[in-house]
Amino acid sequence: MAAELGRLTPRDRLLLDLLDQHRTFTTGQLVDLAFGSVGRARNRLNTLHDRDILDRFRHYQRPGSQAWRWTLGPVGAAIIAAGRGDALPRPAVVRDATARLAMSPTLAHLLTVNGFFVALTAHARTHPGARLARWWNETRCREVCGNLVRPDGHGVWADNGPAVPFWVEADLGTETLARVVGKLTGYAALPPRRAYPVLFWLPTTARETNVHTHLRRARVPHGVTIATAAANHATASGGPAGPVWRIVGHLDRVSLAELPAPGGGAPWDE
Repeated sequence: MAAELGRLTPRDRLLLDLLDQHRTFTTGQLVDLAFGSVGRARNRLNTLHDRDILDRFRHYQRPGSQAWRWTLGPVGAAIIAAGRGDALPRPAVVRDATARLAMSPTLAHLLTVNGFFVALTAHARTHPGARLARWWNETRCREVCGNLVRPDGHGVWADNGPAVPFWVEADLGTETLARVVGKLTGYAALPPRRAYPVLFWLPTTARETNVHTHLRRARVPHGVTIATAAANHATASGGPAGPVWRIVGHLDRVSLAELPAPGGGAPWDE
């Protein structure tokens, strides 16, 4: 590990920090996060893999092949632990964690959540004035929200204007609508300083239509702002940063930066 410290670039360290916080990314997601081209990304990622700084996995898929999913390797995990002053993990422990992640039933959901924030980061890299000021994973959200609600993520987005904090609920279309909408009760119980808009990131416009229909019947809890967007629609409309968000109770779509400020302007930088 000590020998690697002098060979790590600032970008390598950024990748280690991101993987430590968010567990795994696909090759394409890492291209958008930190590299300018697929070829450059593959060369560097393969080098880091050969040196046990990163690890990777993918499942059998035909036709074609599944993109690699990248995570911390034994040396990378040791570097992160050393930076915190923690005991260095044994290589076998790190490999076991990677195997469990590869077989996790929530892996697709995790990659969807991470992909949402990666898309915002990629947008900010090519649009001056835009930035993702904060990105929390599910664990950090749970620490803040306690037992009230379990957001999939939290971010703060700014695009040449006031910052917009938000919670994210990523939906793969596998849960019942009643369960999806039922999560709003917890958000209504959050204190005013955490009363951020709740964003439902949905797989299709059909699913989005059904969610709005269900919300009209169930009614939105008082004080909770909800906006929805469909990934299949957002792809051609600027991604999650674009004018793809439909606030419940409104017909027009707005960009992420145009969502209303929470709680009359509650501070987010705490």
